[in-house]
Amino acid sequence: MKLPVSTEWALHCATSLAQLEPGASASTNQLAEYFDLPAPYLAKQLKALVRAGVLTASTGPRGGFRLAKPAAEITLLDIVEAVDGGSSPYECREIRQQGRGALPAEDCRNTCILAAKMADAHNAWRQTLAGETLATILDALPPTAPARTRRLLTELR
Repeated sequence: MKLPVSTEWALHCATSLAQLEPGASASTNQLAEYFDLPAPYLAKQLKALVRAGVLTASTGPRGGFRLAKPAAEITLLDIVEAVDGGSSPYECREIRQQGRGALPAEDCRNTCILAAKMADAHNAWRQTLAGETLATILDALPPTAPARTRRLLTELR
């Protein structure tokens, strides 16, 4: 499975916002400059996170994005699904019933075993992401990372 680059952007931006002091925010331009990303495209990803309830946005000179709820309540799955959706990357088109090698209909009453295994893998992946929150990610960062992130994002105002 290959996820779009926007997934990485959303995960890193949410993690950076989780490192800010409570009530603090960062603008699209600050985050874009911090990660050297194109601001217009990043803005679309941040808006998707707002629509999903992961982030909130405020306008004005000190406006920007911040977490919509505590980091312990935001899972990696929340973020991934906000920008990429929740559908399975595998779609079985039942080619086992096509061509010279087509199986008889009576042999295809059950779900294709390959489709079932791919669904199991997708569900395991989703379950793993659902078990990781921004808080668990923050706990795994080097101790100096949050202060550095706050300082560098603040310098960009």
